[in-house]
Amino acid sequence: MGVSQNWLRIIRTKFFRSSNRDIISLRSSPSKEAILTDETPTPNVVDLFSTPTLPEQVLSNEDIAANKIQAFFRGHLARRAYRALRSLVKLQALVRGVCVRRQARIALQCMHALVRLQVSVRARQLLGRC
Repeated sequence: MGVSQNWLRIIRTKFFRSSNRDIISLRSSPSKEAILTDETPTPNVVDLFSTPTLPEQVLSNEDIAANKIQAFFRGHLARRAYRALRSLVKLQALVRGVCVRRQARIALQCMHALVRLQVSVRARQLLGRC
């Protein structure tokens, strides 16, 4: 679970920097709430949930094309990051497998040493009784 959150955080930081947030602003006028409370809207806030009410808020063909290019490029970057993450996970699994096999080999060697010690102790006990 931690690995998936880690790569999501990496992707979020790559795509949601302050320079990328204010690329497209769909609002040209402050909201009604901002007018009523005398707040000025921040320039890099993108309001995607409000419906456009003014005719100047219609996007031109160039804006739509820029949106599509950005979406495709971000998708490309996300796929590349995901491929890198998958290869990293495979490498980690390989290294962990090597470590586990080494640990198992050491544990078996210790168990064999204990068994040999136990056999020699029992053999002494049997020879001492006779």
